[in-house]
Amino acid sequence: MRFTKMHGAGNDYVYVNCFDQPLPSDAPELARQMSHRHFGIGGDGLILIRPSEVADARMQMFNLDGSEAEMCGNGIRCVAKYVYDHGISRRPTLRIETGAGILTLDVETTNGKVERVRVDMGEPILEAPRIPTTLPGNPVVDAELVVEGQAYRVTSVSMGNPHCIVFVDKASDELVLGIGPKIEKHEAFPAKVNVEFVEVISPTEVRQRTWERGSGETWACGTGASAVCVAGVLAGRTERKILNHLLGGDLELEWDEASNRVFMTGPATEVFSGEWPK
Repeated sequence: MRFTKMHGAGNDYVYVNCFDQPLPSDAPELARQMSHRHFGIGGDGLILIRPSEVADARMQMFNLDGSEAEMCGNGIRCVAKYVYDHGISRRPTLRIETGAGILTLDVETTNGKVERVRVDMGEPILEAPRIPTTLPGNPVVDAELVVEGQAYRVTSVSMGNPHCIVFVDKASDELVLGIGPKIEKHEAFPAKVNVEFVEVISPTEVRQRTWERGSGETWACGTGASAVCVAGVLAGRTERKILNHLLGGDLELEWDEASNRVFMTGPATEVFSGEWPK
């Protein structure tokens, strides 16, 4: 099976082109094997680039633990790059089908290759039952969440997948690696949740670390960065347009007031290709 390793701001996945080869018989198990950083290729998961009847391509993603996720903002930028660079579609504006719906992406090219992608991430979901969360509020803003006897103030947003945003003075290992997995599986989030710990540098600039459900800490999270943009406005901490610094690089975010849609711009990089023997 041919594969390509790609990353968006350090959020790395193994990509398989299912336009010209069959779908894997057991994608969850394949994701676990390929994603292993010691015994496999290494990555945050597996993304299948599939034909679509309603868009230029369909993105189907699996976390490194084999669980299927609805969407990945960094992953979909890489899907757009692959679709464009490898000639599946050479349109400057692409439509990609995901588990969270069809998204529109504008590619920025240099010498015929995609370097950056602007993604219309759609409208944020703010109704608690649809996120889903049992925390109070519509929207859920600065709600109290008790974890092991400690109370945290959190804001919850869905960008097609659920997010819990915690504004902190310092996004420390103790919080990200210690509290992150406990929030991920907290009973207040029946579908589990991605957790963002965010330092506000200024009203237009933040720093984010993410504990991603099913994958652990990742170097970037595009849906998470989009949710942080929305949460910052709701909580009165940031403006509608921000620069977000993640471990793997920077993302530009805007929650457009007129359309109520979130736009994310960031890099997409192809690293290498190879053959998976199993």
